[in-house]
Amino acid sequence: MTQRSFKGLSDIDIAGKTILVRADLNVPMLNGQVSDDTRIRSVVPTIKTILDQGGKVAVLSHFGRPKGKIVPAASLAPIVAPLAKALGVDVGFASDCIGDIAKQA
Repeated sequence: MTQRSFKGLSDIDIAGKTILVRADLNVPMLNGQVSDDTRIRSVVPTIKTILDQGGKVAVLSHFGRPKGKIVPAASLAPIVAPLAKALGVDVGFASDCIGDIAKQA
């Protein structure tokens, strides 16, 4: 069996590049607020490493499984403030993953 090895963030020059980070941010919510930020905190070291090395980060995630429909309760908007607090930086939010909305985020 062939063993594959993957480069880590410390193995590549990411300065000036935008890095896509796929994160599991399907966190429990209570009354519209994050009730357990464990999954948010778990992605912080990766994002900080990218930022510290001069890269930009685009976080890709989803909340629930709305089957292609726009469901306000499945928005990741409530995750933005806890993620920004954990990182200590401003975090933008795009309500769509394509088009001008995504480009401006």
